[in-house]
Amino acid sequence: MSFFKRLKDKLVGNPTEEEKVAEIIEEEAAEQKQDEATEPAQIEANVDENEKAEEVSVTEATSETEIPVASEDQGQQEQQEQQEEVQEVAIVEEPEKEKKPSAWSITQKFKAGLEKTRNSFTSKVNDLVARYRKVDEDFFEELEDLLLQADVGFETVMELMDKLRFEVQRKNIKDTSGIQTIISEKLVEIYEQGEEDLIELNMQPKGELTVILFVGVNGVGKTTTIGKLAHRLKSQGKTVVLAAGDTFRAGAIDQLQVWGDRVGCEVIKQSEGSDPAAVMYDAIRAAKNRNADVLICDTAGRLQNKVNLMNELEKVHRVISREVPNAPHEVLLALDATTGQNALVQAQTFKEATNVTGIVLTKLDGTAKGGIVLAIRNKLHIPVKFVGLGEKMDDLQPFDAERYVYGLFAEGLDKELQNSED
Repeated sequence: MSFFKRLKDKLVGNPTEEEKVAEIIEEEAAEQKQDEATEPAQIEANVDENEKAEEVSVTEATSETEIPVASEDQGQQEQQEQQEEVQEVAIVEEPEKEKKPSAWSITQKFKAGLEKTRNSFTSKVNDLVARYRKVDEDFFEELEDLLLQADVGFETVMELMDKLRFEVQRKNIKDTSGIQTIISEKLVEIYEQGEEDLIELNMQPKGELTVILFVGVNGVGKTTTIGKLAHRLKSQGKTVVLAAGDTFRAGAIDQLQVWGDRVGCEVIKQSEGSDPAAVMYDAIRAAKNRNADVLICDTAGRLQNKVNLMNELEKVHRVISREVPNAPHEVLLALDATTGQNALVQAQTFKEATNVTGIVLTKLDGTAKGGIVLAIRNKLHIPVKFVGLGEKMDDLQPFDAERYVYGLFAEGLDKELQNSED
């Protein structure tokens, strides 16, 4: 499927078969919930109607006054009120269908989250395309500089330039119209590298415990990300337990407890300064006893002494794998996107200390150097599984290469999409 076709499907929101089934199930559940809400009101209305009829009968038997007419009017008025209540119930229940974010709303999150990068980077690309009517070597050199300024990474930029030159030559492209589409397509190709389902978490079958280990330096938003991921998993119907394994940083345990209370997850903890491996042992036992689906483990993020960091993570990893075979099933590294190339240094260090299976890139909405996503993927060969696109609970989104690239080139791609349809 072409890049344009995939992008258009995601922008328009054409659902996959799996999404169609999910939507049908949601609609049926919403309808059933609405019926359950309206039935008691209708039954109550019928009961009230019968009671009013009995009262009218008693009144007619005892007196020939105008009371029956008044009762009839009163019954009609109360019946109308009951019908209005039923309509109000239906109106209240109707928004339940909108809880699941649409494909379009998710795409818009990427567009809004990458606004700073787009304003600084893509505006310059637009200026470049406007100044250069022809695709020549001068155009490529200036584009190369712009990509480097966006922290796409030297190796990634060189690979992209080679692909662009080859594509321009192969298609005999002379002018810059439509060049943003080719750049976008090649960026997606470089990121995906022929692999699929990079964002999927390695969740275990129902009835088995999935252990997710979070690593990362202090201050990158690791604890906040754990809370948002717990919220996401709970909204999918999973029982989640949190392990406060960062016993080194002052306030880390309390911060995780606040998030646990907020999302409704139990937090297994010990006192500050305790052995993190002991916390993990207790947390695994507690999660098993409570038949939890997922255990998310926080860890200390100090980098002052690399040897101590490695030893601690190795010990934690050893305890987890002893209690749960093949665990941890995911080791997610939290990186602050605003640190740019420094995030690559952190990623390299943690990759040496433990087997990192995925990146969670936080604060992507707060940086103009959103190209770091491509640099991390291309240099370290670790997939970015989630990105933080804002402060709200649902602003932690699974990474999507097409939506990410659209967020970078939104205005230009919108024009080219419209031109292709015309």
